Amino acid sequence: MEHITFLVAVVIVTALAFDFTNGFHDTANAMATSIATGALRPKIAVAISAVLNFAGAFLSVKVASTISGGIVNEKAGIHPAVIFAALVGAILWNLLTWLRGLPSSSSHALYGGLIGATIVGVGFDGVNFSTVVTKILIPAIASPIVAGLAAWGATKMAYLITKRGNEKTTTKGFKTGQIFSASLVSLAHGTNDAQKTMGIITLTLVSVGALPKHALPPTWVIASAGLAIALGTYSGGWRIIRSMGKGLTDVQAPQGFAAESATTAVILTSSHMGYGLSTTQVVSGGIMGAGLGGPKAQVHWSMARRMVYTWGLTMPAAAVVAGAAAYVANQGTWGVVLVGAALVAGSGSMWLISRRQPVTASNVNDLPQDAESTELPVLPELSELSELSDVTPVAPPTVPGTPATPPTTVAAA
Repeated sequence: MEHITFLVAVVIVTALAFDFTNGFHDTANAMATSIATGALRPKIAVAISAVLNFAGAFLSVKVASTISGGIVNEKAGIHPAVIFAALVGAILWNLLTWLRGLPSSSSHALYGGLIGATIVGVGFDGVNFSTVVTKILIPAIASPIVAGLAAWGATKMAYLITKRGNEKTTTKGFKTGQIFSASLVSLAHGTNDAQKTMGIITLTLVSVGALPKHALPPTWVIASAGLAIALGTYSGGWRIIRSMGKGLTDVQAPQGFAAESATTAVILTSSHMGYGLSTTQVVSGGIMGAGLGGPKAQVHWSMARRMVYTWGLTMPAAAVVAGAAAYVANQGTWGVVLVGAALVAGSGSMWLISRRQPVTASNVNDLPQDAESTELPVLPELSELSELSDVTPVAPPTVPGTPATPPTTVAAA
């Protein structure tokens, strides 16, 4: 009994650690565009986002119910070691993608980890695959497309309405609007992502009989999950903020306002329906839609491709890592200790690597070096081409023992 109690405590602490990584991994979802356009200073932005993430955690528990009693079968014998392994897979994937500055889905990392660990630890009967398809996979495909189309239309409308207005006044107005729209994204994020950790903790308590089946999260679970994601949000997550704010497109104030408004609508609707969607994918879709709806129709496709590849890998990769962790953890106490040590070692290593090229509030708006734009390259003017005809002939160096070659000239265009 003491072993079970200790393991439950370990799972709860690990779940809150995942919630912390979810917070700094997803800060960009709410505040990247506002920081990129200068509507909010970086540290003020993350502070606002942290407070509203905490508040949003208390607004709904429908997504938490999807986690605790939807994805997995509570009657299949889920136990704390399986849940611990699922969290290990999710945390390590979160940290790896954060290190690379890739806005992957913390939600899908958790889902993948939970599915992989359950299959290895309990069997295929432990996963409700119909719920996975309807509540996770279909929203994962549809939500970024819907958000992108909505943001594209909103951006077109914003530029059309303000076409004859004073540019300086219009920009100032949209930046003010961004403060409110970004705040709504943070609130919506709390209603969706904070609940996933609530669901994991609730599932753990149900698995040991501390709560009845299909129970809702207790108040202390809601408060602790909201606090953990708020603290993670306040810590920054600057690498991903840079990728989403500057890596996808050069966001202007009207585009930022449109993207945030579209994102909020999609996330709140999904939370109300109990869909555990990826807020990262929704926001990314909104930003790309806003970028294509702007005057230059600009998107950095190299970053977009990397993001889409990462989205596709997230659930399978987290599932594989969590499945391996579940196999080891199921061997007994030594297995749980070994998995915990691997989590600490992996997390510490990635943090140390991140210190080699730190991204902070002071350099978060620098353009990533691998950003590739859809804009056409600037061609030289005819006057510049004509100058080529005046290039002085250059004789190549000669090597002793070889015949001299005549000097080469550059022909005029």
